Amino acid sequence: MKHLLFIALGGSLGAAFRYLISKNIQSIFNTTLPIGTLFVNAGGSFLIGFVFYFFDYVIISRDIKSFLTIGFLGAFTTFSTYSLETINLFRDGEIKLGITNLVLNNILCLVMVIIGIITSRFIFKIIR
Repeated sequence: MKHLLFIALGGSLGAAFRYLISKNIQSIFNTTLPIGTLFVNAGGSFLIGFVFYFFDYVIISRDIKSFLTIGFLGAFTTFSTYSLETINLFRDGEIKLGITNLVLNNILCLVMVIIGIITSRFIFKIIR
């Protein structure tokens, strides 16, 4: 039960941070392309790649790992929002923006996971 509470707490914080960051980024760029969602998805992808490697070198409890990965980052990055925004772009006739959003989210987020892993490896090689 305690483990589930850690995940729930991480999820609620991740969702709140996603909302705040996405909304603020979107207002800065003021575009139809949902750049706020792209930003949180790419940032969350980087972070999950980073902590994935980080957990190989630092002893952290299962509760904290799940709080960060399943809870916080699971709620922070949002495939469902990205999917809905992409479908809405297509529905609204914004075909080029829909394709752009589709390509950017898929490619950028995969690349960000790799960059997160590489960054974490680099940091831990320096620390050793």
